[in-house]
Amino acid sequence: MAIACPACGSLLTLPLLPRRSTSVCLRCQTQLESTIGRSLDAALACTLLTLGLLPEVDSRPLLEAELLGQHSASTLIASVAQLWQHQWIVLAGLSVVFVIVLPVVRLGLLAFVLGALRLGRRPPWLGRVFRWAVRLDRWAMLDVFLLAVAVGYYYLTTIEHLDVTIRSGGRLLLAAGVLTIISRATLDERTVWRVIGGETATVPPAPTIGCRTCGLIQSAAREGAPCHRCGGRLHAREPQAVATAAALLSASVILLLPANLYPMNSSDLLGEHLSYTNFGYVLQLWHLGLWPLSAITFWTSMLNPALMMACLGWCVLSVWRGSGRRLVLKTRLLELVCEAGRWAETGPLTIVFFVPLIDFGHLGAESAGLGATAFIVMNLLTIAASAKFDPRLMWDAGSGTLK
Repeated sequence: MAIACPACGSLLTLPLLPRRSTSVCLRCQTQLESTIGRSLDAALACTLLTLGLLPEVDSRPLLEAELLGQHSASTLIASVAQLWQHQWIVLAGLSVVFVIVLPVVRLGLLAFVLGALRLGRRPPWLGRVFRWAVRLDRWAMLDVFLLAVAVGYYYLTTIEHLDVTIRSGGRLLLAAGVLTIISRATLDERTVWRVIGGETATVPPAPTIGCRTCGLIQSAAREGAPCHRCGGRLHAREPQAVATAAALLSASVILLLPANLYPMNSSDLLGEHLSYTNFGYVLQLWHLGLWPLSAITFWTSMLNPALMMACLGWCVLSVWRGSGRRLVLKTRLLELVCEAGRWAETGPLTIVFFVPLIDFGHLGAESAGLGATAFIVMNLLTIAASAKFDPRLMWDAGSGTLK
């Protein structure tokens, strides 16, 4: 089947892959399709199971904490509601979208598509539904929230006089998070597009353009029209992709300073007032002997965002300068940025879980800090910049065909 590589724009003809095989673009080394550990039935089963667990995950207590006879429990819905009541509107609102709303929407769309294909149904609008499931993948962060809860839990176990118990919601969150990871790992998007259908057998000789979302090759005369298969707007290259990505990245860089200088949270516990920035939290974990947790926090909260910005900035500059050097490396880095951006939200989502749980009245409580809001918005802008940037422009610039 003929497709257009989403990373470099090359027109390719792919054979039907046997089991345990992978196809890559010879030009940019981007993986196009894989049958290694992939199964649409497994992805459908995990998706349906996760959908069934989500209402319980959202409403049941995740953890219960006890401090000198005072008890406090935290549910996901109650956590964001408490943050909202304390005027942390942005932090609470984005957390609701990332952790509660979008996982349900994305998994629902994905289950609909995979279920229809399993039943042999291929309505003409099925590709449009799958396009939205693909686009929402990076924004649905239930698995990221699972890591955030794990980080928060292990930190709480180090606080003197505080006993922490995992409740039913926490166990269900673990199951739902693992199922989400398995669902993402077993789903091969190219296989789904191939099953949905509409691909041509060979590359047509006439001038063509490839859909960036589904790879379908179509006549160049359809520039600006909806794709026949997925409904996305067809463009030889994304309009204003570099300028928009640069603007979003610049705004993200501006927020990098307040995200790391202002406290992520503050604590008044048993008469002791403490506040933690990202770096302060990393040091606290290190001093407590939680070195693996300290390393994870350092990566997700400090190193990862800075590297994402640097890699994305390098790609933008590559287009502006017309550089043809290390294009394969830049393409690989851009793929990593698209995935790593999700996991950088671990820090602020830890605060979402952490603050409402530590609420013991006169004995003490936790409060979100300005750094958490700045951090979640900073990562949001970085993810949006990576989604908007079109890597095909780097290859055009490198070959001298950029207009």
